Amino acid sequence: MNPAGMKRRFVTVDVFTDRPFGGNPLAVVLDAEGLSDDAMQAIAREFNLSETTFVLPPDDPANTARVRIFTPDRELPFAGHPNVGTAFALAREGSPFGRPLGTALRFEEIAGLVPVDILSGAEGPAGARLTAPQAFTRGVAIAAADFAPCVGLRPDDIDTASHPPVQCSAGMVFPIARLNGLDALSRAGGNGDAMTRHPDMGGHVFVYTPDPAGSRRFRARMFAPGMGIAEDPATGAAAAALAGLLGSLEAADGTFDCHIVQGVEMGRPSLIETAADVVGGRVTAVRVGGACAPVMRGEIEA
Repeated sequence: MNPAGMKRRFVTVDVFTDRPFGGNPLAVVLDAEGLSDDAMQAIAREFNLSETTFVLPPDDPANTARVRIFTPDRELPFAGHPNVGTAFALAREGSPFGRPLGTALRFEEIAGLVPVDILSGAEGPAGARLTAPQAFTRGVAIAAADFAPCVGLRPDDIDTASHPPVQCSAGMVFPIARLNGLDALSRAGGNGDAMTRHPDMGGHVFVYTPDPAGSRRFRARMFAPGMGIAEDPATGAAAAALAGLLGSLEAADGTFDCHIVQGVEMGRPSLIETAADVVGGRVTAVRVGGACAPVMRGEIEA
């Protein structure tokens, strides 16, 4: 797997948190050139985190890097916390591929080009904020009676007043449902067998409910047994899709911003900051960002 015994540097960072051991952990393999697809998948399975990223030279030298994203089970076209965490990790490294790094990065990914801005703090890089690589799209509605078993709930636990359960995307499709309060959210869980019976769920679901702690603040959970992830503590791509959905429901044009709190039930609280630009009743851009904390660094010897 590793040509000529080459050691490959990696770092881990916790994303959407300002302190270690919260948020969503991410492994970033900084020296990924020459790794096969199978090798990347094996390394991601070894780390066994929600996602592991692999940093490669860009195809277009005008961009910062080509970034590939793997769960323990498969490669993803786009994901939020891997982009935020990878940008933060590269900003701390300083000069990927021997080139100076500014505060505006551009990552080549399967879903398209992902712009990421570095967020600075008093002591240097503090986090990052991405712009979703694709326009927000709202797909087909899903019956509450079909969605509810996929998260171990009853149909009446789902709040359909604002919108039915629906597929949404800003780079990756997520089935999204609004629940009737924190009690329903606390009882939710991913039912892989039920998801298998409903292939339109894609093996992963995102649920949310308003957070009584503040306006334009929501609590959320994401279950992805189809990706080898029982539950994810922070899901930036789903947050982007939710921000687009909420923005599309706004009556007035402008920027709809909100905070999404995820991972509380897992003991890894995460704070995801989102914004959706609405022009002429249409969502024209979605941004997702937050703080990051460095945790570990080392070398892969296999």
